[in-house]
Amino acid sequence: MKFHQDGSRPLQNQIFVFGSNLSGIHGAGAAKAAHQFYSAKWGVAEGFMGRSYAIPTVQKQIAGSLTLEQIKPAVRRFLAYAAEHPESEFLVTRIGCVLAGHKDADIAPMFAEATDNCSLPHNWRPILEDTK
Repeated sequence: MKFHQDGSRPLQNQIFVFGSNLSGIHGAGAAKAAHQFYSAKWGVAEGFMGRSYAIPTVQKQIAGSLTLEQIKPAVRRFLAYAAEHPESEFLVTRIGCVLAGHKDADIAPMFAEATDNCSLPHNWRPILEDTK
């Protein structure tokens, strides 16, 4: 498993993985950076676009956070996408842990099965090592 310093910018060959809202309004945090720098499309809440991949963690109209159970299927879809694209590298941000307000200890285990082409936030390392 690979890890990076939280807040790192993706290298030229990496795809920026960020938390979004169900409206696809990328107006703050990592989502804003994804829109400004990595081709995230306004109005697209989930999936690959340009040099980014969105995982929804917040409700429509930014009315509150999605539950962990609502986030898990989108994380599974991302992990499947990453596995299907071994030629790509993915820089995963702390999705759901800042604006959505979830704990790292709740989100990180969702990424326990991440493939080697995913780099995860360094503060998830101790959490993920404890799950092994």
